[in-house]
Amino acid sequence: MNALRFRRIAITVAAAAVLPFALSACGDDGKKDSASASPSETATASSASQPSGSDGAPTTDGPFGPACASVPKGGAGSFDGMAKDPVATAASHNPALSTLVAAVKKAGLVDTLNNAQNITVFAPTNDAFAKIPKADLDKVLNDKATLTKILTYHVVGQKLTPMQLANGSFDTLAKSKLTTTGSGTTYKVNDSANVVCGNVPTANATVYIIDTVLMPK
Repeated sequence: MNALRFRRIAITVAAAAVLPFALSACGDDGKKDSASASPSETATASSASQPSGSDGAPTTDGPFGPACASVPKGGAGSFDGMAKDPVATAASHNPALSTLVAAVKKAGLVDTLNNAQNITVFAPTNDAFAKIPKADLDKVLNDKATLTKILTYHVVGQKLTPMQLANGSFDTLAKSKLTTTGSGTTYKVNDSANVVCGNVPTANATVYIIDTVLMPK
């Protein structure tokens, strides 16, 4: 009987000794799980606090638009090359603007544009001029007064940032207004012309290449 009682006491003492270690181990596991979850939760919170579009979001700090991809990477016709030349000269290095350049020469506006300071030029592409019936285009190209009015309507006497185009109304050198709308990297002029390559710097101007010729209002 005494032996049985002694055995029970021994088992009780052993259990009492082991239990705190077991509880301690369980407590450590819980803390470990909590600690391992913390960096993940912190990373999630940090990610959520980042401004939306911080990675790879389109910006308008430099040239933007689908047609910018066709601009040469080097030479006088590149963005770096155009930035060194006044606007009419810079445009002459871009094959997509050859019709515009020819029109500017016919109107005698090369020096006017090259000598102007801090202007914005909305430059129609060759495809934009091709939208005009050939007979009508030939007529305009041979009428210096009309041609000058149309071309100067594409010029604003101040440098415009993309932000200013969001909802703008600007006086042109033709003494009539044009309007702009849009946001991000998508803008329209007079609700008809799309900016296909915008915010292109030249030595004296900012150029927005457009897909439609603007007509004075």
